[in-house]
Amino acid sequence: MNKIKLAVTGCLGRMGQQIIKSSILDRKFKLVTLTENRKVNRKISGIKPELNDESAFRKANIIIDFTIPKCTFQVLKIAAKLKKKVVIGTTGFTKKEEELIKKYSRKVPILKAGNMSLGINLLMYLTEITSNSLGNNFLSKVYEVHHKHKKDHPSGTALMLGKGIAVGKKKDFYKMIGNKYFNKKKFPYGKKINFNSIRKGETVGEHEVKFSSGKEIITLNHEAFDRALYSEGALAAAKWLMSKKPGLYSMRNVLNFK
Repeated sequence: MNKIKLAVTGCLGRMGQQIIKSSILDRKFKLVTLTENRKVNRKISGIKPELNDESAFRKANIIIDFTIPKCTFQVLKIAAKLKKKVVIGTTGFTKKEEELIKKYSRKVPILKAGNMSLGINLLMYLTEITSNSLGNNFLSKVYEVHHKHKKDHPSGTALMLGKGIAVGKKKDFYKMIGNKYFNKKKFPYGKKINFNSIRKGETVGEHEVKFSSGKEIITLNHEAFDRALYSEGALAAAKWLMSKKPGLYSMRNVLNFK
C-alpha cells in the first residue's frame, strides 16, 4: 500500500506538533515535509523544517495547515501551482479571505473546517436543526473557553456554531453577528448572535450554544479533553480528500451529514 506523503505547516505550533505525533502513529501516512515561517536549526521527528516554498511541498501529496491566515495563503498559492491537496484548520479568516479560499478550491481540492472533531461537527448540525425548529421567538448566544495561548477570539469553532444558528434561521451569518465579549462572567442573549470568549489555563476547548425564549432555555454543548481529537480528525479529512476533485469541502462531507 502506498502511503500518503504528508506535509505539515506550522510544525512548531501546538496543533502542528500534535499532527506530527498522530501522523507517525497512523500507518497510512508518511511524514515528508515540515515547514515554519522562519528558519529552524534542528530536526523534528527526523525532518529538518523548511520555509513555505515550492521545493518544500513538491514531495508531498497533501498539506495540513493549522497556522494563521497570512501563512495559509502562502501555502494555497504554492499548492495551487503544484496541484497539491490542502486540509485547512486555520481560523480567523475575513469574509473576503473566505471568498479567496473558494477561488483556490477551483484549482485544487481543499477541505476547510474551523474544528476537525466529530463531536463539534455533530454539535453544529444539531445547532442548525435546533435554530430552524425554534424560529425567531428564541434569542441565542455562543460561549467558548480555550487555553490562555489562543490568540483569536471568538474561536473559529464558536463562529462555526454561530453560522449554524444563522443557517437554521435562513439568514446571512455576517449580518447576524452581534457583540463579541471577552472574559466576561455573564453576557446577554440578543436578536443577533452574541459571543463570549474565555481564555484561561490549558483548557483544550469548551463550546456552548444557548437558546432562550424568556420562559425556557435550551443548551447544546461540547467539551474536548485531548488535542488528539483535532489531529486525528485532520488526518481522517486528509485520507478522505485524497480521492476528491477540486472543490471546497468540510467535515460535514467527510462525516456524511446531510
